[in-house]
Amino acid sequence: MAERPQIAILGAGIFVRNSYIPRLAEISDLFILKAIWSRSQESAKGAVEIAKKFFPEVECKWGEAGLDDIIQNSSIIGVAVVLAGQTQVDMSLRLLKAGKHVLQEKPAASSISEVETALSSYNSFGTTLPSRPIWAIAENYRFEPAFLESKKMMAEIGDVMNVQVIIEGSMNSSNPYFSSSWRRDFTGGFILDMGVHFIAGLRMMVGCEITSVSANTSHIDTTLPPPDIISSTIQLENGCSGVFVMVVSSRSPKVLWRVVGLKGTIQVERGNKEGKHGYSVALFTAGGQSNSWFYPFCGVTEELKTFLSDISTVTLKKNQSYQAEPRLSYLEGARDIAVLDAMLESGKRQGAPVQVKRF
Repeated sequence: MAERPQIAILGAGIFVRNSYIPRLAEISDLFILKAIWSRSQESAKGAVEIAKKFFPEVECKWGEAGLDDIIQNSSIIGVAVVLAGQTQVDMSLRLLKAGKHVLQEKPAASSISEVETALSSYNSFGTTLPSRPIWAIAENYRFEPAFLESKKMMAEIGDVMNVQVIIEGSMNSSNPYFSSSWRRDFTGGFILDMGVHFIAGLRMMVGCEITSVSANTSHIDTTLPPPDIISSTIQLENGCSGVFVMVVSSRSPKVLWRVVGLKGTIQVERGNKEGKHGYSVALFTAGGQSNSWFYPFCGVTEELKTFLSDISTVTLKKNQSYQAEPRLSYLEGARDIAVLDAMLESGKRQGAPVQVKRF
């Protein structure tokens, strides 16, 4: 039996405390959590205190010295990078260059230019290391059963005629991420940070790429960074068109994907059932028939399990060729960024059509 991989977490913020640690605790038999690192001792200690309930041996690391400890520790083979969006790519590349496998939280980057620079650096590691480490992007929507099942149903609705994504978010003062300083200073603001999820969900469902967009952006809610509203038409490579509408903060939140086909329609909508949060998937077919299913959230747990499986397998295979799970690939995260980047660029150009960069 293979040894459990040892991993570290870089970051000790809201998402680490409220999501990563609890989800990792659910699968604690699959790995060893060796360390949690943050820039400040206080922040690191706060997260470690929570983690010790599930991982009594976890070590507290902070500052440059603590980071060096993690990099130099050959027993740590994987690192989850859950930091401010502005610093994640540079930190991920530093770890990858040191031979660590990396699971970087979305978004993959802040812009297309950062994606291109990052990929160039990452690809160069293939010539300097025995084998290039895995660089995964943690986009949990690609692991939510609702999107996996709706993708399977696509064959039942025939040729796709139209797609609609309607997002009315709840990013107000009651949301723990509302005051997040890095998101407020991030290129594209909440639109980019949140929007990659919704683009990932759409791409997962329809199984084809968005080729061009034409968007209008605006800034209405002054408590949020600009832009806080985006309305875009989208063109898919399968020939159909659609709309993507996102309001960062609404009094009546709604998160919906709808794909209309020649023989039926698939709709995915966020909601809750019997106290569990998740997605309702509805399939409408000819003759007015419909069926619906509810899938509780589990994407974060599933993506973590997949990353752990990948790094365990690649370690066993050593220098042998291994194909990591494509849904976690950096390229998939880059493709989500490319769509939002094109929309934001179109918005700056008063709705002029913009081609989506291909990766």
